[in-house]
Amino acid sequence: MGRIRLAYPKIPDSSNAPLGKCFAFEKYDGTNLHWVWERELGWYAFGTRRNRFDLDEAGINGFNQAHPGLEESSELFLQTLGEPLNDIFREQYPQNSEMIVYTEFFGPQSFAGMHKADDPKQLILFDIATEAGILGPEAFLNDFGHLPVAAVVYRGKFNGQFASDVRAGKYDVTEGVICKGGSGSDLWMAKIKTDDYMSRLKAAFAEKWEQYWE
Repeated sequence: MGRIRLAYPKIPDSSNAPLGKCFAFEKYDGTNLHWVWERELGWYAFGTRRNRFDLDEAGINGFNQAHPGLEESSELFLQTLGEPLNDIFREQYPQNSEMIVYTEFFGPQSFAGMHKADDPKQLILFDIATEAGILGPEAFLNDFGHLPVAAVVYRGKFNGQFASDVRAGKYDVTEGVICKGGSGSDLWMAKIKTDDYMSRLKAAFAEKWEQYWE
């Protein structure tokens, strides 16, 4: 195991988001996991936002010991996403020697990053990073939208009314949304969470609720 710099960037709230075209993806209440692919090695590493393990028997065992509740994730990834992503990378991204895939792992009763052992789990793909950085939302949907990806709940101009509507529960999301716009060096992201989700955190964790808000 290696502790790493954050494998996925911290997403700011929407207070400084640009007022322009955006895609709003559902934000799922689960665990952020990343998977690393290399052209010669294939899938060789994986982990959470803060650590990384080899994607082999020893590494998977170490990951499972370090992260109880996530034991199903590696097999689930290799069975559902590993092969189709490998094919896309080889056919459509020949100029890239390494790619990083970001997924959310969760079940129907997952809450605040905690999972129920008997729940059926799934992995939802929400971002792909090439050696140049994270793909913009249009490229992501064009190339990977046929796979199990985060649902797009809104396409249009980002503005304060949209943010208020998300918080008020006018969109069919449990936790909230991630808004994305632009591409390349102009890519921006912002998160908006629902008031109901905040209330659930406060009810479950009292004064410690903000530890689970991010």
